[in-house]
Amino acid sequence: MTDGQGPTLVRSGTFAVLGTDGSITGRGGTTPDGLFHRDARHLSRLALSVDGTAPTVLVPSTGEHSARCVLTPPGTRDEPADYTIFREQALGEGVLTEQLRLVNNLPSPVTAILVFTLDADFADQFELRSDKRRYLKEGAERAAEAGPDGVTFSYRRGHWLSRTAVRASPAPASVRPDGDEGTAQRLEWRLDVPAHGSASLTLTATAYAHGAPASAAVTSPQEARSELARDTESFTDVPLSLPAGAPASLAAACARGLSDLAGLRVPVTGTGGELVRVPGAGVPWFLTLFGRDSLLTSVFALPYRPELAAATLSALAATQGTGHDPDRGEQPGRIVHEIRHGELAHFRQVPYGRYYGSIDATPLFLVLLEKYTRATGDPSPASRWEGPARAAVDWMFRDGGLEEHGYLVYTPDVRGLVNQNWKDSAGAVCFADGTQAEGPIAVAEAQGYAYDALVRTARLARTCWSDAAYAERLERAAAELRDRFSRDFWMPEADFPALALDGRGRQADALASDAGHLLWSGILDAEQAGRVGRRLMEPDFFSGWAVRTLASGQQAYHPLSYHRGSCWPHDNAVILLGLARNGLADEARTLSQGLLDASAYYGHRLPEVLAGYGRTEHPRPVPYPHSCSPQAWATATPLAVLSALRRLRPA
Repeated sequence: MTDGQGPTLVRSGTFAVLGTDGSITGRGGTTPDGLFHRDARHLSRLALSVDGTAPTVLVPSTGEHSARCVLTPPGTRDEPADYTIFREQALGEGVLTEQLRLVNNLPSPVTAILVFTLDADFADQFELRSDKRRYLKEGAERAAEAGPDGVTFSYRRGHWLSRTAVRASPAPASVRPDGDEGTAQRLEWRLDVPAHGSASLTLTATAYAHGAPASAAVTSPQEARSELARDTESFTDVPLSLPAGAPASLAAACARGLSDLAGLRVPVTGTGGELVRVPGAGVPWFLTLFGRDSLLTSVFALPYRPELAAATLSALAATQGTGHDPDRGEQPGRIVHEIRHGELAHFRQVPYGRYYGSIDATPLFLVLLEKYTRATGDPSPASRWEGPARAAVDWMFRDGGLEEHGYLVYTPDVRGLVNQNWKDSAGAVCFADGTQAEGPIAVAEAQGYAYDALVRTARLARTCWSDAAYAERLERAAAELRDRFSRDFWMPEADFPALALDGRGRQADALASDAGHLLWSGILDAEQAGRVGRRLMEPDFFSGWAVRTLASGQQAYHPLSYHRGSCWPHDNAVILLGLARNGLADEARTLSQGLLDASAYYGHRLPEVLAGYGRTEHPRPVPYPHSCSPQAWATATPLAVLSALRRLRPA
């Protein structure tokens, strides 16, 4: 049985990471495998043996709507395998189903002895990360109960109960424990395969997560594949008009991005209690609603799939903060950062069940609401969500810090996130020497988002809410914020904006890509925006593939860090939209080409993040070792490239 990583299947909040032979080994770390549903691993072992040994892989597992591979028992040149196994696996929502089709290569009948070894560890995703944290689970019990056609695994901790039911057709000849300890089970079959004929075995694993509705029945990989194909095709059927002179690979990157986005949609509850499908942030760690990620993904996709924006706005309005809960950062009007359904979140061993530690999701909610209203020409959503929008504005002034500090600020959360902007890793908001800024921290791009949110909400107040006085108040606040920002953030010697102001008002002087977001939000004047845009395309920032999160040559720079030298496609998408907004056509085309060239090395799918090594150092983009893929705002980046190029005048 090989342990190489094969395909990742994704559908409606469920995903499966499989080996090249279709196996699951139960590994953790940076590339965990298994069947995952609602933040838990519902199948941690899926090992096939044939005639007492691991099969040989003739064709490794590949595919998107389903995973297929070709296996045989071991054989030699003179004694080839008696039969060949065609294996197909596919996902339903909360379901992994697979079929083995055995084809007899001989003119006489054969009997194949097949064994599946199965287990479900129900590990929470936070346990599987490679950060060495451990979580106590007092009283937790795992069990396995054999049945006539399979086995049911269960996990109980107090009132928490999750199950995985594995059913087979035909029923196994025997089901017994695999060893004296643990819950792993061996299911065995003796399949008779007629001469030059075939026989089939179907196995279905259904996840029953605590507190979740039952998964829909799926009877075969063919059924799951067809359903997913129809759903994907209806989402990707978008006419994409490419501008003259666009790179040849743009169409392929957009098509791949739309296909990935279709699979990343997760069902959540909207403001009216209805189920809506929003972009989940990414696989393997973040396939759930994330405020910032879902908002920016929806912004990128807005001209092509506006229903994503409507769903995201509804889901975030439904989970908007209503009171003060310091443990999870909830404040009235604040937009949620992250929603989790797993055991550790349920028992509050991690704060992320409904976590609000984001400084930028709230203004981005307002930005998307106005953009969606203008893009669709439909004022009814703006009226429907007027209350949540006004509450979001109130949060920016009150708990967000605009009134007290003059800026949106956050204080590092010792239990949650140290940094609450998009660069949310420890040490990411730093001085040029690498020292982490200490709070209350006002990070640059959040001030741009706040400015844009005030301007756009004022527009909604005039056009949709008939409240001119409110509009004037917001416009005045936006103008004052813009003036303060130019005074306090601009670094004359560097001729560039600071990454942040720390709690003492000092400029965090690292040269960072966040400045590019200021072009998109409009908080810089035209002259400043031009200087920043051109500076971002100099070699210390631009790797040849994308703009680095930190310019190289600074003490804090590290090309393999998460946020201090790596390159993020979505970060570059925002920068690119800002370049186009400010008419920096040459810079926009250069950045577009770099991103598309990088995507071509990944089958036109941009990963979450790339290492910061330059194109002159290595002829291919160097992967970042812990990158999510597919990841929502990276998959939507080609759509932002298309929008930016459409905005430019023909070359």
